Amino acid sequence: MRHAFGFILGILLTPALAYGAGLASSRAGAALDPIGGSITDRTRLYGALSLMAAVGLVTGVVIVARWASPLASLIPALAFIGWTVFFLVEPRRALQIPEDVPPAGEIDAGLQLMLTSGIFALLGFALLMPAWAPRRWRRERPDDQGYDYPFS
Repeated sequence: MRHAFGFILGILLTPALAYGAGLASSRAGAALDPIGGSITDRTRLYGALSLMAAVGLVTGVVIVARWASPLASLIPALAFIGWTVFFLVEPRRALQIPEDVPPAGEIDAGLQLMLTSGIFALLGFALLMPAWAPRRWRRERPDDQGYDYPFS
């Protein structure tokens, strides 16, 4: 049951993390003047950074939470890594994906920026780490005293 819940959570987290990070990226970029090196809209920038912090917090919780099935992080990890590999093979088609999937608008530019800068690859590999720990695939035993044995 834990892995079924993790699978569903992973499917729900994938667009939430992608759209949250993409929207934060595009809003942060719109609040800055890169030539003048100044902030043009502090409210928009603070909101964007708060959203990016929320995405980072959710990502961190999914990575370290022992109660979560590794599928909760494996599904988004494979999606982000797969999209990055697709970008390396077919850049034009990979960049077209955000425009084909709703909602359209400023999120598209943010998703494309995150893809081309390698942020989705970074996020994908960070989310892939919990799947490598064998203890994450097993259910906790009642006799477990909280000791962390390596490779158990």
